[in-house]
Amino acid sequence: MAVVEMRKLVVIGLNNIRTPFLQELMALGVVQINSQEGQIDDQEWMPDIFRTSNSADVSRLEADILRVHTALDAINRYDEGKKPLFLIRDEFENDAFDRYMDKEKTAIERNVDTAFLANKTIVESQNEINRLSGLIVGLEPWKNSDLPLQIGETETVSVLFGTTNAKTNFAELAVELQVASPSVIVEQVSADPQQMYISFICLKEERDAALDALRKFSFNMVALSDHEGTAAEAIGNIEKQIEKWETKKAQAEDELKSLSGAKKSMSHLYDSLCVRRDRAKIVGNMVSTEEVFYFDGWMLWNTRDDVEALLEEYDCYFRYEKPAEDEEPPVFLNNGNFATPFEAITSMYSLPSSKDIDPTKWLAPFYFIFFGMMLSDAAYGIIISVVCAVAIKKYKLEGSLYRMVKMFFYCGISTFFWGAMFGGWFGDFFTVAAKLFFGADFTIQPIWFNPLEEPMTLLVFSLILGAIHLFVGMGLQASILIKEGKKVDALCDIGLWYLLLIGLVLYGVGGMVTPALGTIGMVMSIVGAVGIVATGGRTKKGIVGKITGGLGSLYGITSYLSDVLSYSRLLALGLATGVIAQVINLLGSLAGGGITGAIVLTIAFLFGTVFNIAINMLGAFVHSCRLQYVEFFGKFYTGGGKPFEPFERKTKYIKIIKEEKNNG
Repeated sequence: MAVVEMRKLVVIGLNNIRTPFLQELMALGVVQINSQEGQIDDQEWMPDIFRTSNSADVSRLEADILRVHTALDAINRYDEGKKPLFLIRDEFENDAFDRYMDKEKTAIERNVDTAFLANKTIVESQNEINRLSGLIVGLEPWKNSDLPLQIGETETVSVLFGTTNAKTNFAELAVELQVASPSVIVEQVSADPQQMYISFICLKEERDAALDALRKFSFNMVALSDHEGTAAEAIGNIEKQIEKWETKKAQAEDELKSLSGAKKSMSHLYDSLCVRRDRAKIVGNMVSTEEVFYFDGWMLWNTRDDVEALLEEYDCYFRYEKPAEDEEPPVFLNNGNFATPFEAITSMYSLPSSKDIDPTKWLAPFYFIFFGMMLSDAAYGIIISVVCAVAIKKYKLEGSLYRMVKMFFYCGISTFFWGAMFGGWFGDFFTVAAKLFFGADFTIQPIWFNPLEEPMTLLVFSLILGAIHLFVGMGLQASILIKEGKKVDALCDIGLWYLLLIGLVLYGVGGMVTPALGTIGMVMSIVGAVGIVATGGRTKKGIVGKITGGLGSLYGITSYLSDVLSYSRLLALGLATGVIAQVINLLGSLAGGGITGAIVLTIAFLFGTVFNIAINMLGAFVHSCRLQYVEFFGKFYTGGGKPFEPFERKTKYIKIIKEEKNNG
């Protein structure tokens, strides 16, 4: 089974059982509930039907979720404990989790409030510290002035502070100011690369004249009267305020650190609130009357026994419907143990539509082979598989992350196999080490051949694999056409191309084996080419249209040739891994033998191996995907399916274990 069969489910139930029914349906997690907007349009029934408004409950739960999320983030910032590489979810049975939350919810909420308020205090304190620090920065240039900042003027004199350009000639400025205001006392307080800071005192009646004189020097007044005392005294007072805020902030940080032990229980509350929020949203999607509720959605057809049992338990009316011609049901993939991890590759491109074949089980073996050939180092393969196996075992990975890591585990096995076939073990590290330190000639012989010595052999093998890959894609397209009742199209658009392409191979290669194969290949090629020309324009109008259409179809042979040549990247990336490894080993050996040489070789080997695995693993991943998406999918696959999104408990920190029902 690949794409699980879907059926539409229509349900009507009494309002008094809605809450417990939805709780159990959510626990079952096999039904996708559709939005009921516009579903009921019968005018006779419209006055009695309404949508349940749960917006207030949803908003309240969203606010609670945000509050817990903020508290958790705050604690995480100050939690000094060791953090796991991957999140491992705590496992609960459904009833056990409900009992746990009923018992601990109040205490957990108190911790959330404490953390939330502590975080708020930290934010407020930091904002004040930043503001006060900004004031100090503004006062620093004036700290050498003895003038009280709060005195802007007295009954007889004015006190002014301001700045001018740093290139201003202060002596010239002082002379100009003295001419305009004979009573003035001017001082250059400080200067920096951009500005000069000056203060002056003059009689009030001379103030305007003094400012007019300073205008030519681009003088800008600075208001400092909000501060008490001199600038140095004001800075001291502000620093004391900063110390108070720093103390307040430190106390709040200590409070958050002390709550690190409560982080796990708070994460449980977060998931509980998310489940309640999701359930409230679904209730808001339903339509109801005073007595009953209604919804429809999609269900996994292979789970109908469990769904029926639940519906019958709550005395609900229900019926199943097959998807209509114009309906596109959601997609849920269920492949075998080997193919399932490669669903990640299919999903990255697009899920299959209802008219598609799920390509996962077909692409899986090819992706497995291509990845290993591109990386092609046995030691690298062992490292990749071991690391992935440890990650899966230790961290209990789930979902798409689990599938991706499991896929790389398999790809590591493929890399080991092809590395052994091609004789790659950390490149030629063991050969270099044996020659450098023991003066011995030691080489791990390939089981098949060394691509660095026989690249053409690998190129031919790559092109053969590519042709097989393309033929499988063409065959899948033929099966789709036959399934749709288009047997003539399958014969003309796929069968004749098989005949032509296989014939060309037999004519070109088979003739070297025996002339009979060459003759057979020539006949097949001619029949295939004539057939393509004759049928390629069958949908065109007129003789000319049919002929040009047929010739245009035959011209498509160039695309097949270019597609096959695309598989030469298997050769290119396979050689790249080995060449880079050999270059790394060569660089590491330049220091010669002895202890120094051993240290240099070890360092080069370790860093080089990590780099080579990372860069070529990325290349193998990307280019293996490209061969699937462009060459393979281009022959038969459309995609465009929407993922199945069941009404289930979507939790981040906990995993609810479904309990086995006791029937006896």
